Amino acid sequence: MILGIVLIIILLLILASCLKIVPQAHAYVIERLGAYQGTWSVGFHIKMPIIDKVAKKVILKEQVVDFAPQPVITKDNVTMRIDTVVFYQITDPKLYCYGVQNPIMAIENLTATTLRNIIGDLELDETLTSREIINAKMRSTLDEATDPWGIKVNRVELKNIIPPSAIQDAMEKQMKAERERRESILIAEGEKRSAILKAEGHKESVILQAEADKQSAILHAEAVKEAKIREAEGEAQAILKIQQANADGIKFIREAGADSAVLQLKSLEAFAKAADGKSTKIIIPSDIQGIAGLATSIAEVVKEADTK
Repeated sequence: MILGIVLIIILLLILASCLKIVPQAHAYVIERLGAYQGTWSVGFHIKMPIIDKVAKKVILKEQVVDFAPQPVITKDNVTMRIDTVVFYQITDPKLYCYGVQNPIMAIENLTATTLRNIIGDLELDETLTSREIINAKMRSTLDEATDPWGIKVNRVELKNIIPPSAIQDAMEKQMKAERERRESILIAEGEKRSAILKAEGHKESVILQAEADKQSAILHAEAVKEAKIREAEGEAQAILKIQQANADGIKFIREAGADSAVLQLKSLEAFAKAADGKSTKIIIPSDIQGIAGLATSIAEVVKEADTK
């Protein structure tokens, strides 16, 4: 009775061991009597007891492996250390299981040899400035080499490039000199820009001052012109008023009934005023001279009468 129970328990355990569930992004490589039987994908599976076994559980997700720094020598004989990061993915579980003994170690050694071959064709400066080129060459070479192992290399990155300490010191000095040079250039550019702005400001100031002087001169000329016009208008008004007064005087004389002799005497007075000490010689018309003689005769008669 006890033996039967034990046998049942053993059978249940064996049956339970034959039931397998493959999770997502995984694959199981199955062997039967030591030979490859098949690859289980995601889902529920039952294997034959005793004769079947899971040879390897494979992860199908993309994986990352970081390799330790490897010493490499450049074309100009500079020894440096470079560590790499490889992103790979298993595409064929069967080849991955049976293609190479230790896939990760194989990838590491292949990465080191490929890196030495590529860096050996480059000088130090090219190595430091050609990361993308080195990454692309390494990815292409590794992907081709790992294809028979069921591995696809998606990406390769140079994580660190560590040159010798002497080279690092020289590079730091060079970088410092370059920064100082750039600083000097920036200061010179700033001073140049400042001088240009000052010159442009002075130029604009001179132009504005000239424009102001021009406008002032124009306004002054217009003011002088306006003053002269007003002065001329005032003189014209004065002349007009004088002429009007003379015309009114003549009109008054005529309306008073003055004869020609009175008018000629007025003319004589006008000539006397015209002389008024400002002229030494006056030419008098003949008719006015006759009137003048008559006036003299009358003056003498009046004088004699007063004497008697």
